[in-house]
Amino acid sequence: MRLIVQKYGGTSVANPERIRNVAKRIVQTQGEDCRVVAIISAMAGVTDELIKLARETSPDPDKREFDVLLATGERAACALTAMAVNALGAKAISLTGADAGILTDRMHTNARIANISPKQIQELLADDYIVIVAGFQGQSAEGETTTLGRGGSDLTAIALAGALNADACQIFTDVDGVFTCDPRVVMEAKKLDGRRRFEGDAVARGRVCEKVRSRI
Repeated sequence: MRLIVQKYGGTSVANPERIRNVAKRIVQTQGEDCRVVAIISAMAGVTDELIKLARETSPDPDKREFDVLLATGERAACALTAMAVNALGAKAISLTGADAGILTDRMHTNARIANISPKQIQELLADDYIVIVAGFQGQSAEGETTTLGRGGSDLTAIALAGALNADACQIFTDVDGVFTCDPRVVMEAKKLDGRRRFEGDAVARGRVCEKVRSRI
């Protein structure tokens, strides 16, 4: 049975309808004789709102508390996605980054993954669960919640795909296409034609990650 890691971004889980559509896609993938691990980002706009609240509350938020706050966005979306999958009659469970065995350094707000111990994920997959993991986060050796910075959910998916020896890592997007860089930041960003495969870094152990344009 193939093992597929999928990642869904914030716009893909932006509201209940889209979350239900993501759940249908996940269940469909499992129905194709696959085991599925899905990485979920925070709902679109939630992270920005949390950052705004933090800065309105404190002019210089403590980085530890900032990570604890920001991690809640992915955790909420992750739980909602698991609920939607369960409502379709499948068996899903949500995990935090720490639950998933993602160990990081101590650099709050921009941590690096040091190691992944996916034993709990493997046990759940063996029990026919669809495993829904909160992206963008992990845990330091001291047990502190950490976040991985910009692109952290993509990194979570690629790293877990490597640690689990997955057959494929699929990063779903419902934007207008795949660009050479972030078009919101770089005006000269160019749209790429069709599907493009991206190789992960060493943590992905050479696995190929496919970025798929898909209207969720």
